[in-house]
Amino acid sequence: MAEREVQVYGQGGTFCIKPYEHHAKYYETDQMGIIHHSNYIRWMEEARMDLMEQIGLSYKGMEKMEVISPVLSVTCDYKSMVYFDDTVVIETKIAEYDGIRMRVEYRMTDKKTGELRTLASSEHCFLNRSGKPISLKRSYPELDTKFFEYYGENEDE
Repeated sequence: MAEREVQVYGQGGTFCIKPYEHHAKYYETDQMGIIHHSNYIRWMEEARMDLMEQIGLSYKGMEKMEVISPVLSVTCDYKSMVYFDDTVVIETKIAEYDGIRMRVEYRMTDKKTGELRTLASSEHCFLNRSGKPISLKRSYPELDTKFFEYYGENEDE
């Protein structure tokens, strides 16, 4: 198992969650050649979608079931700068989950040096298409099971 992979044990057996990698683009920089702070939020979304795919929960599939998961809040603590052409490794985990809300944490490091770039988190809830809050435990137990299997394995980290 690679150093940054997380083993998850679920009904389907063992599988590995691989960190998401983002190669910084020129258009993401500001006048100083540093990645503009707003791009980290986009990278968080990319990494969150990748994590969900890896645990068997495609966001597109959830939307087909008429479940949406809007962002309630975002925090981002910038530790060191990312520049054009850097590759950032984004380790993503579901830090809290109760069927109604979840909090996702992100750890961004430089791929070459391992230097910490950013620590971040995002909070989400689950709504139906009309915008009414729902409990996945009650309304979509098949989705709740997948979230809980992953969250349960990472709860003590």
